Amino acid sequence: MSSSVTRQTFDEVMVPTYSPTDIIPVRGQGSRWWDREDREYIDFSGGIAVNVLGHAHPAMIKALTEQAQKLWHLSNIMTNEPALKLAQRLTELTFADKVFFSNSGAEANEAAFKLARRWGNTNFGPHKSTIISFQNAFHGRTLFTVCVGGQPKYTQGFEPLPGGIRHLPFNDVAALEAAMNDTVCAVVMEPIQGEGGVLPATPAFAQAARALCDKHQALLVFDEVQTGNGHTGTLYAYEQLGVTPDVMTTAKGLGGGFPIGAMLTTSEIAKALPFGTHGSTFGGNPLACAVAGAVLDEITRPEIAANIAARSQQLQDGLRALGQRYGVFGAPRGQGLLLGAPVSDAWVGRAREISAAALKQGLWVLVAGPDTLRFAPALNLTEQDVAEGLERLDRALATLVADGKASAAA
Repeated sequence: MSSSVTRQTFDEVMVPTYSPTDIIPVRGQGSRWWDREDREYIDFSGGIAVNVLGHAHPAMIKALTEQAQKLWHLSNIMTNEPALKLAQRLTELTFADKVFFSNSGAEANEAAFKLARRWGNTNFGPHKSTIISFQNAFHGRTLFTVCVGGQPKYTQGFEPLPGGIRHLPFNDVAALEAAMNDTVCAVVMEPIQGEGGVLPATPAFAQAARALCDKHQALLVFDEVQTGNGHTGTLYAYEQLGVTPDVMTTAKGLGGGFPIGAMLTTSEIAKALPFGTHGSTFGGNPLACAVAGAVLDEITRPEIAANIAARSQQLQDGLRALGQRYGVFGAPRGQGLLLGAPVSDAWVGRAREISAAALKQGLWVLVAGPDTLRFAPALNLTEQDVAEGLERLDRALATLVADGKASAAA
């Protein structure tokens, strides 16, 4: 086995489900990372809304190394102190009474959807099994979660698909009202559709969903895998909508880069998953829970909330100015440090070209579909990080526009 690996090695040994860039990062610090040529990049992506404390945060390193010298894994036959402490903290900070730990957001959502189905069956009968979700939603890549998600491209070729799932237009109260009936066991929604273009739910829509679920005895499930853990300015986005869900999922930023997910619910609803009905070998792993506990301690500090507000305003102001200057994208939408900039009509379908140009200038930004640039940086990024990142994006846009004019002239 060769000790030297390159981007070509990926094509040789990895299943081709991804197409990573040619760059191979090797180390990071805060909101910056460096590749094998020691070139520096500013990170506005946060590992797709995961690295809420940036790279190599000392509190996370301390928690991981201390736990690594104690217990790594036990299985769910036994519980452990880090898992219990993390579950206690999550119930103290949210509406929930009970927690189920998983390894990812997809697994957390899988647990939530299974809970909803079994809750409906147990309390009302097998007819109460319909799950309503929304077009352009994303809930994970297991077979069940891609089917609940509202993007057909993720289910093509995997038929036959699980049934009993309906997809409605997002933020359409009338459509939801018309679809609700006594067969619905759950309405599943993201407070902000991340993969779908960073599209926020309106408070009126979220409140209508809550009222309709109450009327038809259905569960309201909030997928906060991407919106949670401080990204929107509060620990979880539901706090800003005036709505409390029955079930909530969280992952991504919860571990700050260490894989962990969780499903949260009330004591009464949790009764639908008694002993033996669901499980996870690694869920509640001591290492993951120790790190997540340290992350929660950090992101709930008042200084972090203040920084999210300040850096969000700085980033939005900068993006508006660049959008007006180059005409490539419009005003940003979203909340806190989960923002999307929709491309202009002339750039429809070309968001990846913009992100690729930014990467060449040493700035990592995301896309949310073909028409939206997505920003989900660390919650503790600095004023200097934002200023320098915007300067690099400025250079990228200037190059793109100049190249476009040159091509048109030719």
